[in-house]
Amino acid sequence: MYGGQQPIFILKEGTNRTRGKSAQSNNIAAAKAVADAVRTTLGPKGMDKMLVDSMGDVVITNDGATILKEMDIEHPAAKMIIEVAKTQEQHCYDGTTSAVVIAGELLKRSEDLIEQNVHPTVICEGFRLASDKAVDLLDGHAIDADKSTLHEVAKTALTGKSAGAVKAFLADICVDAVQAVAREEDGEIHVDLDDIKVEKKQGGSIKDSTLVDGIILDKERVHSGMPRSVSGAKIALINSAIEVKKTEVDAKIQITDPSMLAQFLDEEENYLRSLVEKIQAAGANVVICQKGIDDLAQHYMSKAGLFAVRRAKKSDMEALAKATSGRIVTNIDDLSGNDLGEAAKVEERKIGESDMVFVTGCPEAKSVSVLLRGGTEHVVDEIRRAFDDAIGVVSVAKEDGSVLTGGGSVIASLSRDLRAFAEGIGGREQMAIEAFAGALEVIPRTLAENAGLDPVNTIIEVRKAHAEGKSTFGVNVIDGGVMDMRAANVLEPVRVVEQAIQSATETAVMILRIDDVISSRAGGGGGMPDMGGMDMGGMGGF
Repeated sequence: MYGGQQPIFILKEGTNRTRGKSAQSNNIAAAKAVADAVRTTLGPKGMDKMLVDSMGDVVITNDGATILKEMDIEHPAAKMIIEVAKTQEQHCYDGTTSAVVIAGELLKRSEDLIEQNVHPTVICEGFRLASDKAVDLLDGHAIDADKSTLHEVAKTALTGKSAGAVKAFLADICVDAVQAVAREEDGEIHVDLDDIKVEKKQGGSIKDSTLVDGIILDKERVHSGMPRSVSGAKIALINSAIEVKKTEVDAKIQITDPSMLAQFLDEEENYLRSLVEKIQAAGANVVICQKGIDDLAQHYMSKAGLFAVRRAKKSDMEALAKATSGRIVTNIDDLSGNDLGEAAKVEERKIGESDMVFVTGCPEAKSVSVLLRGGTEHVVDEIRRAFDDAIGVVSVAKEDGSVLTGGGSVIASLSRDLRAFAEGIGGREQMAIEAFAGALEVIPRTLAENAGLDPVNTIIEVRKAHAEGKSTFGVNVIDGGVMDMRAANVLEPVRVVEQAIQSATETAVMILRIDDVISSRAGGGGGMPDMGGMDMGGMGGF
């Protein structure tokens, strides 16, 4: 009030505003709640979550990114933590839970510093220094990756998932698939995961999963009279319909004589027959069409002994072109022998209850397929998620050419080195760097907790091992205590750890810098001390 005047309202009625420490503590509480939600899924002994959506659909998984994507979260700070998982998933395919847990722990430690009157910007500066130093230190822990190393990286990614029981089998498929599509350009290796097509079919066991040096189409041949299998396939890839063309403009044709109608029908027949003859003349014995194939054309193809599939997806057509070295043709008149792709065999096989077309034995396959099997729909879905993570980390390790030891060993080593680094910094930033070093230890501590071990004793044993120079020692989740992760072949790509530290730090810094939350919705947003702004409804796992 100024001189008895009315107060000035600049915000709409119903707007919530939370300021200062209250806003910070609310945001930190929301972020910690999200981190705690996925924390129990970390590591080989991590548990799964059952997520039930409003439609009653069930997802059972321990993949951090999937859990956070399925959760119905309203709190804005909590949504920022979910962005960490998304970024991690997009760049590294794995390590989402680790990134979120580190972000939550950084915020928890920073809350203690704020209580000691350390300014948030000082904490942010200390965190940035610590993050940069940690990333620099990673190079000293890197191990060169060869084929056997890639195999161990895949096995590590699959450990703790439902696919863990057959991890060696699936790891072989992962490595073979990545090796098949890896390309060297300008001295650098690139792996395009779009070149690895993954199909899933329930029924059978996980061990029935296979890698195909070609493409699997979830389609069947268009006519029962066609051969089920074609050897020495010459494949025509056509993306126009094999049908009688409709006129572009509306046209009316008056027929006065029955013979004229017969003439029209004959003309249609002749046109379709000529299309099939052109395909035959080009030397093709297999036709994969992106659009429809007329019933009459199917009949002529069947009589000619052609194998045809219709309505193939655009992505499948492109994958087939890469695998068979064929060219996709729009106009059948332009089809020639040079446009045809080649494969040793094209056949229709019954997988589970449906028929699928296998294009195998491609001489220079630049695209491969994996068929994943599992007993039930939920099993095969979780196998798919685990396989995607594994194939992702193998491709990252292949591209970067280096890996790190897992089991919390590198993180514990970074934590020790950062404490030494903090001593030379001085000022209040030193407190923030020490808090960062302590926060990193949340990974080995959580691994121990999830394995039913004593976290305090485990951290002490890990610190002791690292003080003795055993920098590759991490948490032994099977027997307790510590073990050499290099000898145990627990390995993960450098990029996974690097990205987890960087994205967790950036998000923690962003949340710490917020001191005012203005929420335009009544009863929502960040100013809710009772966490009412965070809806975890429908989460059967909690």
